[in-house]
Amino acid sequence: MPSVTATESPLGGQSVLDGLVELLDLEQLEVNLFRGVSPPHSPTRVFGGQVAGQALVAAGRTVPPERPVHSLHAYFIRPGDPQIPIVYETERVRDGRSFTTRRVLAIQRGEPIFSLSASFQLAQEGLEHSEPGPVDVPDPGSLPDFASRVAAGRSGGFWDSIPRPLDIRYVGEPMWSPDRTPTDGPVRVWMRADGTLPDDPLLHVCLLTFASDLTLLGSVLARHDVDVAGVQMASLDHAMWFHRPFRADDWFLYECYSPTASGSRGLAQGRFTTRDGRHIATTVQEGLVRLPRAGQGRAS
Repeated sequence: MPSVTATESPLGGQSVLDGLVELLDLEQLEVNLFRGVSPPHSPTRVFGGQVAGQALVAAGRTVPPERPVHSLHAYFIRPGDPQIPIVYETERVRDGRSFTTRRVLAIQRGEPIFSLSASFQLAQEGLEHSEPGPVDVPDPGSLPDFASRVAAGRSGGFWDSIPRPLDIRYVGEPMWSPDRTPTDGPVRVWMRADGTLPDDPLLHVCLLTFASDLTLLGSVLARHDVDVAGVQMASLDHAMWFHRPFRADDWFLYECYSPTASGSRGLAQGRFTTRDGRHIATTVQEGLVRLPRAGQGRAS
């Protein structure tokens, strides 16, 4: 299949990616205490991937670099205000011979908005096996980028007009496309940092954490014929496991699938694989998925 030429856009590229790297470079206020800010172009609430990535930075800054993170578990407690800084308070729970545990509380106006527990492990040899990545997925170079979809009249809503540090290529129609149809299969998206990242492994993991909240909950709606513009959605909790080293400025495939939804909540599972099929990370999230009226169908 011939390669699709990306549409040039001032909303992407190396300068935008550098802005995200700067966003993740927290200010240290005191031992175990850090401060982060939101980008000037933000939604009305702090993006969940941002606060999760910044909290992981706060945890990782207190851990030796030879102990990479292998898992995180987090709760979104209150909506964050992008107009004011976020203070990240890190608790050094345990420093063992092989594992290190940290807890981080993100605070605004004296109240917690997000909590994270993360575990780090000294690199060790062990058993190795992995399910291979899918082989029936188009190459990312053959798919239109986000800017090309917008230029063709396919609006992604708020994301149309803000800087995008990731190059995102949807396999199939995005959730916000008027041409999409419900599917019981996984939602698949190619992603990579839209530029070159420094070699800091923690930064690459934090960027993957940022990316993990972009399309995961949408897999709940993918199974239903609903107007996505009328659905209230919010992340409730989030878990990730990091299996193998990777670079976030190389292409990775994000497969998202929802096995169940009930009680205005949906569960979504995600798998990250590299272009050569290596399984690098797994994520699970439950989120609020509230319809304005029970049984509302797609708007005509």
